[in-house]
Amino acid sequence: MNDLLFAADDAATLLTGDEKRALIPSHITLRRELNEAEQAGILAAYTWAFSRRRDVLDEDFLLRLHKEMFKDVWKWAGEYSKENNRLPVGLDGYKIRPAMHQLVQDARYWIENKTCAPDEIAARFHHRLVQIHPFPNGNGRHARLATDLLAAQLGIPAFSWGRENIGKVGGETRKKYVEALRAADNHDFDKLMEFMRS
Repeated sequence: MNDLLFAADDAATLLTGDEKRALIPSHITLRRELNEAEQAGILAAYTWAFSRRRDVLDEDFLLRLHKEMFKDVWKWAGEYSKENNRLPVGLDGYKIRPAMHQLVQDARYWIENKTCAPDEIAARFHHRLVQIHPFPNGNGRHARLATDLLAAQLGIPAFSWGRENIGKVGGETRKKYVEALRAADNHDFDKLMEFMRS
């Protein structure tokens, strides 16, 4: 992971022109308003996602989940990023679909062959989904909800994700989350599993 995960998100900051053009609600002009609109969509998507049994290890479902989360906010909700040269955050647009396919196949293999404990499978899935960074925005929130759905599919308790707002830039919880993701970059999933259960 990289320092862009620590980027400022000042609630009073005006949105950029590109952000405004991609928005569905025309009344939103401030980051605070955007955050509120996105949060309302995420809560509705959470209810939708857990309303019945879902197969989170399905690429079409992962796209639909993102769409459900942000469909009332962003025109591109549920669509993979088309941008190239996105590094250090995420893969180039043309690499996203194959990487998502590989992630789903790998996760199915981990589960079927019990290559590690369920918490580690979930941590590996979450880390890789964040690494791929398939969407223009909402990747961490999407990855956390998808991982919670995977936990339900695995029959393990939902994760607590540090029990505080991960989105608070500069906050201790976000710092621990990013440190755990960086450790996972080096194939050490212990910190991430600990954070997911803390």
